[in-house]
Amino acid sequence: MEPFTTEHIRTVALVGDGAAGKTTLAEALLAKAGAIQAAGSVERGTTASDFDPLEKQYQHSLRASLLHLETADTRIHLIDTPGFPDFIGQSIGALDAVETAAVVISASAGPQMIAARMMEWAADRKLCRLVVINRIDVENVDLPAILAAVRSAFGRECLPINLPADGGKRVVDCFFNPSGDADFSSVEEAHGALVDQVVEVDEELMSLYLEQGEVEPSALHAPFEKALREGHLVPVCFVSARTGAGVGELLDVLVKLAPNPAEGNPPLFIKGEGDAAVEFRSQPDPQKHVLAHVFKVVMDPFVGKLGVFRVHQGTVTRDTQLFVGDGRKSFKVGHLFMLQGGKYVEVDRAVPGDLAAVAKVDDIVFDCVLHDSHDEDQIHMRPLEFPVPMHGFAITPKRRGDEQRISDVLHKMIAEDPTLVVAHDPSVNETVLRGLGELHLRSVFERMASQFKLEVETRPPRVPYRETVTAKAEGHHRHKKQTGGAGQFGEVYLRIEPLPRGTGFEFVDQVKGGAIPNTLIPAVQKGVEQVLTAGPIAGFPMQDVRVVVYDGKYHPVDSKEVAFVAAGRKAFLDAIGKAKAIVLEPIVGVEINCPADTMGDVTGDLSSRRGQVTGTQTMQAGMLAVNGLAPLSELDGYAARLKSMTGGHGAWTMSLSHYEQAPPNLQSQLATEYAKHRRHEEE
Repeated sequence: MEPFTTEHIRTVALVGDGAAGKTTLAEALLAKAGAIQAAGSVERGTTASDFDPLEKQYQHSLRASLLHLETADTRIHLIDTPGFPDFIGQSIGALDAVETAAVVISASAGPQMIAARMMEWAADRKLCRLVVINRIDVENVDLPAILAAVRSAFGRECLPINLPADGGKRVVDCFFNPSGDADFSSVEEAHGALVDQVVEVDEELMSLYLEQGEVEPSALHAPFEKALREGHLVPVCFVSARTGAGVGELLDVLVKLAPNPAEGNPPLFIKGEGDAAVEFRSQPDPQKHVLAHVFKVVMDPFVGKLGVFRVHQGTVTRDTQLFVGDGRKSFKVGHLFMLQGGKYVEVDRAVPGDLAAVAKVDDIVFDCVLHDSHDEDQIHMRPLEFPVPMHGFAITPKRRGDEQRISDVLHKMIAEDPTLVVAHDPSVNETVLRGLGELHLRSVFERMASQFKLEVETRPPRVPYRETVTAKAEGHHRHKKQTGGAGQFGEVYLRIEPLPRGTGFEFVDQVKGGAIPNTLIPAVQKGVEQVLTAGPIAGFPMQDVRVVVYDGKYHPVDSKEVAFVAAGRKAFLDAIGKAKAIVLEPIVGVEINCPADTMGDVTGDLSSRRGQVTGTQTMQAGMLAVNGLAPLSELDGYAARLKSMTGGHGAWTMSLSHYEQAPPNLQSQLATEYAKHRRHEEE
């Protein structure tokens, strides 16, 4: 591949709702630039980005896919991302690799939930944003209404940079063209609105504009980039990826108006830990030390582990020695790749702005920083905020003896996906895989079966209840054991008190006069923490409690760590028995998109699940967003129920909101089940 300087590189993530046509648009852009011979089809499974067999089977993207093209002496890196809520983590991860987020919206559906969220996330990351209205050729589509809905949903700074013409068969530029014919609105008015918006960020230019009444678009490049960086302007482009209308014009916008890596807002890095941490920005200078961020990890069955990174500073070449995070041992870049969907294109160098990959480096993990100098030790990117994975399945192998293989394969799965979490509950010997939804997890299980030949059985996991106390209490225990030789002795006095929800656990040492030596206080804490893992009511972890150790006794010969572990544990249990312990249940925040005529069914069903509606918002195309709260235990099987109520047109997401006291009947039921379990274990 020909080398490109940073000024001639663009990085763009195609984000937005499922079925908006992002993958088809990526194909159209690749074909228009000559990167592929002809655009592939999602339905036929021939696209460059949806190359995975499961993606071909599902006919939609499951993972973010990297593509690149070259046009007008410019290299454009594209990231095609999934649009369904279950795979939103892939889209969020892509935001750290680009200057521009292109939010793709279907003209037949308008802005929906994922598009709105991606606009917010992109703004939070200080990315330049672009709205692409796709499928302008659909029959009976109301494009003026769609544009109005975009501006209503995302802000008045969303202005059309081109407009459809000839019944959606082509588009006409509104930035460089001061006049022309369009299907609706006025090119002249759109041009004037764009110039007005751009000159507002430059006082000198504003004065000149007010004096002369016009400014040449060629003089607006710097203020245009500033308006994008500050979120003062969000250009709106019209395209039809299917017919090609507006695709060439979108390429022109990316080349002429989208920021290069030196013009976009540089990402925020953090150097150091804790109070000593300082923030700084990278410099897109190819001559400086290398700083690169791994935003994606791929476990390729043929190539092995692949670390995909964005170069923010310096130049990476073959034979470059790089460190991974705070690691002391460097690795040599043997082969450097750029990805074209499932194909690996070997390159000689990657400069600031380039998206590249290296293979077979075991130390590389998602979100790590690669660098070539120990001056860059303890450097991290500002962390991304991913949705909390709440949907889970307990899994067991179908074949005996595959227990270790499950662990190995799951380790590979979570290395790729930051929204997958594996947890093992030793109290019930249960391994639970949690993700963002049933479809998310089902795709993981299918991949485990097809790629790794590992089949598992699944069932709903235990709800992650917690336990806490509601009153202050004191506890005491003397542990004394004599076996003929050296004995064991430890005595602990402590008090406990409830903390606000979500605070966690606090351990406070207030022992005076050496009643318990400082060296044995950690043993008391260890004993207390043993109780935290399995509360007394139903065996769930305890939280939101403060433990204050204030007195005790020790023996200069017989007092050992094991004695104070036992004394601390039993003193804590003694206090809990007096502190009115309760079971807490997880409450999740839900956002449900549904047709307006099904809102009554949706809200009624949520109420029947002990949920409550906290707000509704009207969306485009007769859709509503319903926000609410509900106990997680009541949402088992909700995806299928929502599909039934909305005729398949509903979508939902959930995230942990808080914990609150479970109803008395539920607490009693959980306590009874735990008591039976304990008796069974003792037998």
